[in-house]
Amino acid sequence: MQKIVALLSFLVIVCVAPVRAESVNGEPVEKIDWDILMPADYSPLAIFDTSQFSSLDDYDPMAEIKLKAMMEALSSAPVVPEMDGKMVRIPGFVVPLVEEGMKVSEFFLVPYFGACIHVPPPPSNQIIHVSFAPGVNVENLFDAIWVVGKLSVKTTVHELGTSGYTMEAFKVEAYKE
Repeated sequence: MQKIVALLSFLVIVCVAPVRAESVNGEPVEKIDWDILMPADYSPLAIFDTSQFSSLDDYDPMAEIKLKAMMEALSSAPVVPEMDGKMVRIPGFVVPLVEEGMKVSEFFLVPYFGACIHVPPPPSNQIIHVSFAPGVNVENLFDAIWVVGKLSVKTTVHELGTSGYTMEAFKVEAYKE
C-alpha cells in the first residue's frame, strides 16, 4: 500500500510540475505568430485603393504608377518596436538569399509559401531577414520550418523584397506542431 501511495504521489508531482519553457542563452523563448509583427491598427489592404486595379490594362501607364506606389507602401510597412531584442520562435517558409548547394545561411522567413518570389511580396513587417551561420539544409521550399532566434527591428533591402525585421537564428528545425 505504501508503494502505491508513493507512486501516486510521484505521479502527481511529475504531472503537475510546470513544463520548463524553452530558453536560449538563458533567455526565455516566446512562441509568436505573424500577426504580432504588425501594429494593431495596420492593415495592408487599407494602404491603397484597389478598386481601380481591375479596370487597368497591363500597358496602361497608370498601372505602373499604382504598382510602384503599392510596392513602396509594402516595403515601408510599420513594425512593432517592442519586438526589438526578443528571443522568439516563429514558423514560416524559406526564401533563400545566400546558399551553398543545399545549405542556406541567409534567408527571408515569410508567413506563406511563394512569398517574395511572386509580385507583390508581403509587407515588410511580414518578412524577417534571418542569418544562421551554420546554415540549414533546405531540401524543399514547400516545407515550413520553425526558427528560434533574437529578433531585431531593422530593415534589410534585397531584390526579392524588403524586411522590417532581422533575426540571428540559434535553431532552425522542421515544422511540427
